[in-house]
Amino acid sequence: MPRPAARVLALLELLQSGGIRTVTELAGRLGVDERTVRRYAGHLLDLDIPVESVRGRYGGYRLAPGYRMPPLMLSDDEALAVLLGLIAGRRAGLTTAVSTAGETATAKIRRVLPERLSHRLDAVLGALAFTDPPGETAAPQSAVLLAIADAVSHHRPVSIRYTAADGRHSARTLHPYGVVSHSGRWYVTAADLTTGEDRTFRLDRVTEARILPGSFEPPAGPDPAQRVLTGLATAPYRHEVTVRIQGTPEQIHTRLPAGVAIVEELPSPGRAEPDTERWCRVALRVERLDWLPAVLASLDRPFVIERPDELRGLVEAFAERLKSSARRTP
Repeated sequence: MPRPAARVLALLELLQSGGIRTVTELAGRLGVDERTVRRYAGHLLDLDIPVESVRGRYGGYRLAPGYRMPPLMLSDDEALAVLLGLIAGRRAGLTTAVSTAGETATAKIRRVLPERLSHRLDAVLGALAFTDPPGETAAPQSAVLLAIADAVSHHRPVSIRYTAADGRHSARTLHPYGVVSHSGRWYVTAADLTTGEDRTFRLDRVTEARILPGSFEPPAGPDPAQRVLTGLATAPYRHEVTVRIQGTPEQIHTRLPAGVAIVEELPSPGRAEPDTERWCRVALRVERLDWLPAVLASLDRPFVIERPDELRGLVEAFAERLKSSARRTP
């Protein structure tokens, strides 16, 4: 059975979650009677923790507005969740340019953990292995990420200094719609008032972000994540590829994800049988074509190449290599 001190700390944890907690609710959560809850609240007041008593039908207890507890109290499950989140975040690129922040945060949490829990977490982290190697990440500056996220939240324009992939520097004014993390990189999708177009910018290439006066109304349409994926799929690479594939968008996206290709379902011919599988037009921009034959073959779906003609030759050569390998005997 929990000791009174543990229940007092549990009461503090419930109050820290915010709002007014009725005495009846607290008694039920702590497994004690209402009189004991009032005594525990008195213990917190003795420790100079500003617990307020709220009278009335919906009254109860709450912490004084603006009060924050200096120490961090975590249950076993919470401590494990935080540490695993920090480790997974570093591997997935969900960090800022201050690369040591995750490590120092991890160290601080582990320093204040009880020895019993610290040893158990060491066992988990020591036994943990990942099947995929850490990806190459490009982290933004903390000040840039925080400023742009604040501008997105409050629909405020923002001024940025940006370095393009070719090294050109520019100053731009944006109406930012959303911040998106994709494949180890951070992006902001926004209306670029400098060019009058909707654009996607990599946050690691933003060297300065400053919120401006005023506000704007975000447009209707695709959500920020979809805008980023569409922007990546239509980036101006060397080759424009269009292929018709028999299958559903879900089947096609298993090999050609949304950040690589735009899939448009085609209307079925009027004479088509109801059970006939639909076709989709797949459009993508790529720098090289040599990887596409293997991807098209892995889909195992009928397809028709619309452009470029160079891709037809590559698919035929790939098919010949497969046929030659299949005919070999041990």
